[in-house]
Amino acid sequence: ADLSAMAGRQLPFFAVLVATLAAPAQDAPVPEWARGTTFTDPLAGPESAPNLVFSDPAVWAFGKDEKGVGFVELSYDKKAYKSSYAPKHRSPVHIALFKNLTATDFVMDLEMQSTVPAYGHQDLCLFFGFESPTKYYYTHIARAADPNAHNVFIVNEAPRKNIATKTTKGVDWKANHWHHVRLARQGATGKVEVFFDDLKEPIITADDKTFPTGYVGFGSFDDTGRYRNVRVSQKGLEVGKQADFFR
Repeated sequence: ADLSAMAGRQLPFFAVLVATLAAPAQDAPVPEWARGTTFTDPLAGPESAPNLVFSDPAVWAFGKDEKGVGFVELSYDKKAYKSSYAPKHRSPVHIALFKNLTATDFVMDLEMQSTVPAYGHQDLCLFFGFESPTKYYYTHIARAADPNAHNVFIVNEAPRKNIATKTTKGVDWKANHWHHVRLARQGATGKVEVFFDDLKEPIITADDKTFPTGYVGFGSFDDTGRYRNVRVSQKGLEVGKQADFFR
């Protein structure tokens, strides 16, 4: 298909864009520089599975809330379970990527819910610029900021390194609550902005052009959580080689 001809309208993608209830993460307007093509996935059930590749598939499953609204869940016994995925360098363990979708200048909106009791490093993560399991960025959104939490990190053939130019003190992951999270990335300039509920002021910013383009996704360093209603907006949809990591 001619992807340039699809600019400016909703793009059907991998036959998983099923009807779903309107969600704040998918309704929020995006900046002009990210308008063009749009990929959405409600992550509401197994029909979304063909879009995703997981570092450890055993800890991911689809579920529904009390209203019957679906989501994909990262869940395991943190005390007893040992993941089948062991990263080469100190970096996140639980990664879910959209396996055909790469992005350069984009805005990714989604809803996320943490499912662990409150503690300082309570986190959920977004991944971008993902070239391989040893070359990528992630933003770690946590309850309390320190050198290893609530920051943007780069993994570049070495343990993760924080690169944020600004952070807040942390976020309040409310129990049983869906938060709207936005990642705005301009690969051409290196600019990264992370928003949490309020889309006016970013909670984390960074500038780095090491990996301008790559796969995008979500997960956690080593916690559990739920995800739904993903929307990725960008000038042009980039469909690259299917990600086949984590073998």
